[in-house]
Amino acid sequence: MKLSEANEIAIDPRVRPILTTHEAAEILCRKPQTLRVWASLGRGPLQPVRISGRLGWRTADVLRLIREGSK
Repeated sequence: MKLSEANEIAIDPRVRPILTTHEAAEILCRKPQTLRVWASLGRGPLQPVRISGRLGWRTADVLRLIREGSK
């Protein structure tokens, strides 16, 4: 998986530190339900943050996972 520079700018962690489940799933080419399963089981390559009871995903963690997967 590789992100273009335009996509990296669009999800800059300084601008958007937290992504929704749908946003993170789209970037990772996964279904939102996959991320929800990771969260409910407490396993997976990413750990969510909860904001007012909703799942959020750290942009920096999503980008790190993409970079590690592209090596």
